[in-house]
Amino acid sequence: MPHQSRRLALVAAALLSARASLGAQTDYFNTDAGRPLTIEDAYALERRSIEIQGAPLRLERIRGGQYRWGIEPELSVGLFPRTQIEIGVPLVFVDDPSRGDRRAGAAGVDMSVLYNLNRETSLPAFAVGVGALLPAGSLGPRDPYGNAKVVMTRTFPAFRVHANAQATFGPRLSLPAGSPDPVGGNTLELSRWLAGVAVDRTLPLRSMLLAAEVFARAPLVRGQPLEWNAGVGTRWQANVRWAMDAGVGRHLTGDDRGWYLTLGGAYAMGWPWRPARR
Repeated sequence: MPHQSRRLALVAAALLSARASLGAQTDYFNTDAGRPLTIEDAYALERRSIEIQGAPLRLERIRGGQYRWGIEPELSVGLFPRTQIEIGVPLVFVDDPSRGDRRAGAAGVDMSVLYNLNRETSLPAFAVGVGALLPAGSLGPRDPYGNAKVVMTRTFPAFRVHANAQATFGPRLSLPAGSPDPVGGNTLELSRWLAGVAVDRTLPLRSMLLAAEVFARAPLVRGQPLEWNAGVGTRWQANVRWAMDAGVGRHLTGDDRGWYLTLGGAYAMGWPWRPARR
């Protein structure tokens, strides 16, 4: 009997440990904006969770033969139930071989809040978000910009579908003659409005997510046409804490029909302190 009790206790402990590990290895489901695609899902970080995006990289070929490298260290916190708060500082390097011009610096301070309105039932999951890009650094915008968005996610047996719609508030820009970048390294990513859809499929046995998107955006710069963009990407749960992502996309229409690559990783953990008892 003691021997059987020990065996049962070991089996129970193993099952509980496996369940805890599986519960922790689900960050690859949560597709944030830019990791790996522009279109994100409607779910926020769990309450009392922290996600550190160490060095997400974006390489983009933009108009005039320019190449732009961007790294945006970011901190996401599940401060309240179904609420995700993010703050990041994009760091940008712009290389223009035709002009022999190279610039590097901070491109503003990016803050956002995402609130998940509901979980999926017979209806899709919905979320609303607001954000701001504040002037800071040598490549940041001259004026602050705000944005508001609506996000929807619907799960089917074989895949999930996400839809995003976003509007930006702030002064429109004029493109100076001969200047490929009107205000700074982060300005070309702003848009008057953006709308698109994405489809993803999970491979649970590999802790992997495969996704594809298509979206349209109206540039913030006056006189530039509507842009259509498409991309594919993946997220992979490397271990309990680390989730890696990579993506590739292309501007299909518009004045700038370049391509872009994304690569990054995020470290997830709980609060380093215990919540006060009530």
